[in-house]
Amino acid sequence: MLFFRWVVGLLLVAGLVCFAMYIATGEQRYRRLGILLVKWTVIAGLGFFAVLILERVATMV
Repeated sequence: MLFFRWVVGLLLVAGLVCFAMYIATGEQRYRRLGILLVKWTVIAGLGFFAVLILERVATMV
């Protein structure tokens, strides 16, 4: 669980840094990378919540 939290947190921070670099420099590659990182952050977050839900279901059975 701690691993998933770190992955989601680090992906979110990396995405924010990329967007800050895009604002500071205006280079499109930072914007593209930021969008890609945010997309993977959402996917990792959904995976994290799926694991939480599956653990709850497993303990109920």
